[in-house]
Amino acid sequence: MERSQISPLYAAIDLGSNSFHMWIVREVSGSVHTLAKIKRKVRLAAGLDNKNQLSEDAMQRGWECLSLFAERLQDIPAERIRIVGTAALRTAINAHDFLSKAQTILGHSIDIIPGEEEARIIYQGVAHTSGGMGKRLVVDIGGASTEVIIGEGFDSKALTSLKIGCVTWLERYFKNRHLNEDNFHAAIKAAKATIAPIIEPYRNLDWTTCVGASGTVQALQEIMLAQGMDEIITLAKLKRLQRQAMQYERLEDLDIEGLTLERALVFPSGLSILIALFESLQIDSMTLAGGALREGMVYEMMAQMRHNNVRERTLCSIQHRFQLDEAHAQAVSKVAHSLLIKTQWSVDPQALYLLTASAALHEIGTSIEFKKSGDHGAYLLQHLDLPGFTLAQKFVIAELVRRYRDNLSSVPEQHAISAQSATRILRLLRLAVILCHRRDDQNQPPCEITALNNTLQLTLPLDWLLNNPLTQAELQQEAHRQSDMGWPLSIKTCTE
Repeated sequence: MERSQISPLYAAIDLGSNSFHMWIVREVSGSVHTLAKIKRKVRLAAGLDNKNQLSEDAMQRGWECLSLFAERLQDIPAERIRIVGTAALRTAINAHDFLSKAQTILGHSIDIIPGEEEARIIYQGVAHTSGGMGKRLVVDIGGASTEVIIGEGFDSKALTSLKIGCVTWLERYFKNRHLNEDNFHAAIKAAKATIAPIIEPYRNLDWTTCVGASGTVQALQEIMLAQGMDEIITLAKLKRLQRQAMQYERLEDLDIEGLTLERALVFPSGLSILIALFESLQIDSMTLAGGALREGMVYEMMAQMRHNNVRERTLCSIQHRFQLDEAHAQAVSKVAHSLLIKTQWSVDPQALYLLTASAALHEIGTSIEFKKSGDHGAYLLQHLDLPGFTLAQKFVIAELVRRYRDNLSSVPEQHAISAQSATRILRLLRLAVILCHRRDDQNQPPCEITALNNTLQLTLPLDWLLNNPLTQAELQQEAHRQSDMGWPLSIKTCTE
């Protein structure tokens, strides 16, 4: 391939109040591939004094970081680079001093974006990387501001940037580094006071799901998973983590399982802000978004990436990348869903699109080797980016793909859907793969399936089975495998 045919590079740089980030990507087959991700903890907001003057030390930390970033920008056209500054630079009265030298170092202009514009771009990052239907509430806790958005699809309905952040709240309410009830109470109370003006209008707009798009939310989810909890953030879990933190007298002593040293300093302040948001806006639960500001910046530079269904775009991209048989995958999905309808089994709503995804990608491992294609496929899916799917959902897809044929075992413990739902869609996926093995819609057998609790009976025409002895043998073998697992399955014949 000539170099001119290689998809172009894009760069997004976010000069945040806590960290500076650079993300370099290229578009491949309808998906974004990360080529470099560089982050430096600059803590710019910590350099603001009571007159909102940035200290020389803070600016120097920023310039040193940007000197590293500049090298990677040299071969990327200016129209494919976007650099933005956020809350700390919006606030600093001497921001122009920092920007003058920063732009010279980078060789590119820097946009100091208003809070509402930051919120708008964050929402685009979430919309392009997170699945789900209906209205959603998006929360992004930064170093010096917190963006709160309500949107649907790719359209934002309400955009707010609040002047609360994990760095500024650290300096105000945990400056003495004590982790006691008084400090947490003061931090939560002050955050609630800032949130108060938006409570009524946001409740009136209503939403069906809530996602968090910040390092704070990611850190909290990592802690919960490390401690054996699921990935869904709730107020009860946040309060539990607060109690864990208060077991330590000082911030320097904080040693919570799953908490990295990198996040420890701003953990109490970020936790306080999130508790205030949960209580003020009456949030029941929150999941982690797939992207935020940087992703929004990149996707807006890629006009061809706008798509109404993020999950569908992800599946199509992976099918194209690994040259999978899309028509066959669609047939397997159609048969599996048809079987599910006929059984009248009740499954979790999420199980339906996890079944679709598993059917779409079930043969991905054959791109490496057929014999262990299930294991290869599971490995690939566990390590690929799957925009639109959460970590727990990605785990389920991988484990279903691991078990789509041959050896059968139960899906391991997971936190995306109920164990019963996981077992049911696995059983039907395996049957659909067998019924579609001739890879021709015209040769799929007419069949009926009935379910009584956990017992399945699959009925096919006798003449068809006699004319397709291999499928008949595979179905009988599958009946033995499922029955041996305690999932009774029988194959019956009928005359047309």
